[in-house]
Amino acid sequence: MRINAKIDRPIKIDGQQLEEVEEFTYLGSKVTKEDGASEDMKSRLQKANNTFLSLNQVWKSSVYSVKTKVKIYNSNVKSILMYGSECLKMTVADMKKCEAFQNRCLRRILSVLRPNKISNQVLRRQSKKA
Repeated sequence: MRINAKIDRPIKIDGQQLEEVEEFTYLGSKVTKEDGASEDMKSRLQKANNTFLSLNQVWKSSVYSVKTKVKIYNSNVKSILMYGSECLKMTVADMKKCEAFQNRCLRRILSVLRPNKISNQVLRRQSKKA
């Protein structure tokens, strides 16, 4: 796949001409010529959201400390969201969607209402409760 590049002659490996494609999968991520990794990012956000929702009982539970909940979030939700992202071309819009999703998740874990800001004081207060 070429993006914004012109090739005068075809690329050959061992005498075989490489096929030109519109999309391909790399490390389990879908990359398209037009959207880059945007299509894959949508899929990853959906998968991470489904995982987050499946752990809803953990987020609501008072049995687990905030520290434990954040570790569970990082290992089970964030890892799905960010897998392979360092290898892909992410747009600013993709990055903002990722940040918004993560902020929404952390607000829910910490029980911080929308108008309030998550600050170090809130984190310390939540840690003391647990």
